[in-house]
Parts: sequence; C-alpha cells; structure tokens
Amino acid sequence: MLEQSPELRKIIHIDMDAFYASVEQMDNPELKGKPLAVGGSRQRGVVAAASYEARAFGVHSALASSIAARRCPNLIFVKPRFDRYKEVSSQIMEIFQSYTDLVEPLSLDEAYLDVTYNKKELKSAIKIAMLIREEIKEKVGLTASAGISFNKFLAKTASDLDKPDGLSVILPEQAIRFMEELPIEKFHGIGKVTAEKMNGQGIYKGADLMKLERSELIRRYGKAGKHYHNIVTANDLREVKPDRIRKSIGAENTFSKDLFEEHEVLEALQHIHETLMRRIEKTGRKGRTITLKIKYHDFTVKTRSKSTDHFTSAAAVVWQTVLELLHQPEYLEKEVRLLGITLSQLDNEDKMKGLEGYQLTLDF
Repeated sequence: MLEQSPELRKIIHIDMDAFYASVEQMDNPELKGKPLAVGGSRQRGVVAAASYEARAFGVHSALASSIAARRCPNLIFVKPRFDRYKEVSSQIMEIFQSYTDLVEPLSLDEAYLDVTYNKKELKSAIKIAMLIREEIKEKVGLTASAGISFNKFLAKTASDLDKPDGLSVILPEQAIRFMEELPIEKFHGIGKVTAEKMNGQGIYKGADLMKLERSELIRRYGKAGKHYHNIVTANDLREVKPDRIRKSIGAENTFSKDLFEEHEVLEALQHIHETLMRRIEKTGRKGRTITLKIKYHDFTVKTRSKSTDHFTSAAAVVWQTVLELLHQPEYLEKEVRLLGITLSQLDNEDKMKGLEGYQLTLDF
C-alpha cells in the first residue's frame, strides 16, 4: 500500500520534553526532581505544563489546577514566563537552522526538519537527530525527543514513542506494519470525539482503517477522510514548509444543548477563552483582531470583530474584547449551538528561504 515516491525524504520531528516545566527546573535547581505545574494555582486556573514528576500523579496540561492539587498534594505551582520560554526556544531553533533551513516550527517547543539535503552533508538522519539532541543538551541544558521517518505523520508519531529524552525511527519497510498496529486514538489529528465515533464503527486501529476504501472514508468523514487514507497508507506527502505562516489562532465549542441565558453563555466562553489562551501561549504569537463567532440553533452564523491598535496576547485584553463583542450591537438574538473566539492579524515573522544542497543516499 506504500506508494514510494521517486525520492523518499528524511524528516525529523523534534519535541522538547515538558518544555515549560523543564525550563523552570533548569533555571531554579531547587525545583529539579520535584512535581511541578506551570500555570494556575491550588484554587483556580488550569495547568499549562507539568513536569514528568507531576505526570506520574496524573497531572497534565489543560487539567484544572484544583484537581491537579488533589491528585498531587506536594505539587508546586509556578507562574509561566513566556518571554523566557521564547528566549530558550530561539536558542533551540538556531541549532535546527545550523543543520537545515527547512525547519517548520509548530510551537515554541517542537518542529519538523527536512534533512534530506543538509548543511553538514551528513547521509544519516539518525546521526543528525543524535547530534541535534546532544547539542540542545550541551548548549541549552534541556532534553528533547526525536522521531525520524520519511513523512511528517510518522516522524511526529515516532517522537512520542520513547519520551522523555528518546529517539525512535520508523523505516519505510516498517511503515505499513506499524500503521496496522497503531491504536486509532494515537493517530495525530484524530481527536477523542472522532476516535469514539470510529470505535463505534468497529475501527480500533490502523488495520481497521485500512479496510475502508478512500471513497468510503471521504463519505464518512468528509475532507478529513482523504487525510486519514493518506496517513494510514503511509502516503503523507506534506512537505516541511519553513514559510508556513499562521494567519489565526482560534478555539470553539459546539454544545450538546442550545444556550441562551447569559450566565451559561459566559461560562461557555470562559472555557473557550482558556483553551484559546493556551494555544496562543504555546505558539508565542500576538495578534490585533479578536473575533467572536456565533452559530445559532438554526445554523445561521454571525461574526463580530474588533481590532486593537497594537499586537497583544494578553488574556485580559482578549476576554474584555469578547465581552464587548457579546453585547455589540446587542446581546444574542436567539439560542446558540456554537461559540468561538479567534485571534488574527498575527505578528508574522519574515519567511525563511529554502535550502538547495547535495543529493544524499536514502540510508536513514
């Protein structure tokens, strides 16, 4: 089922281990080896990141801080320092750039690298990943996990197989067998709701997904079905794009029952706002336009937007703007089934140029 292209690429996915928490432990030696949560407090808020010591107690990102504190009585909460995380991320990205210009950052703590052609003229992607991890540890003081394969999906999946401080490889000849055994909930891009839906249709792992024709997957899941077919057959042809510019960051929620009472709407918006802020913080970006999306019970969609005179990523500014938009020009016309908040007009950086290098052999 693997349709090999004329030239297989060598792609590495690097994912920093518990990045925010690890930076805090690095900067404050007294926190090393202790269960640590970045963000929130014992009384309120959510966990933005958790150290591996805290994860052993079931503490993880997006968990309510009060629940985290109950699960781990000795949990230490620290306030996030995003300027510091951006500074460390810049050091890491510089290391990536020293090997290849084909770097596609996904957030402050992870990126794809296409090293088929590379500045060191090294033939082995495995060797490059080892060198990068060593350099990060030596120059920055943190550990990273790496996944290596011939496409983005497999590289990203591989990076999660041996965390923390691990390195995993999925070779072309291993791809189909690996995909057959991969549980459907482990597929990057298939969320909890879709995984449950697939389970209800008898799809529990890749082998079950492979039984369905491409047309059937598209019929069931729309455009996403085409993507599912490509990844499960190891034909993910997406390129590593260093000029990938994100135009917006958003979060939305569809409700099991329609909302109209203001206290219900505000509570729902608070949860969406918290999710959005976690995504904004993870990308390290700022924007100028905040948009409130409203889908009413009759499926009509309205949007209300407001632009600030400066770039911002401040949670208070975004929330205050959302409150203004909720009542301007007037409160909701009727019951709603979906609400969403988006930050756009982002502070995009200049595009990076691609690299032309030397033809290498396909040894990984």
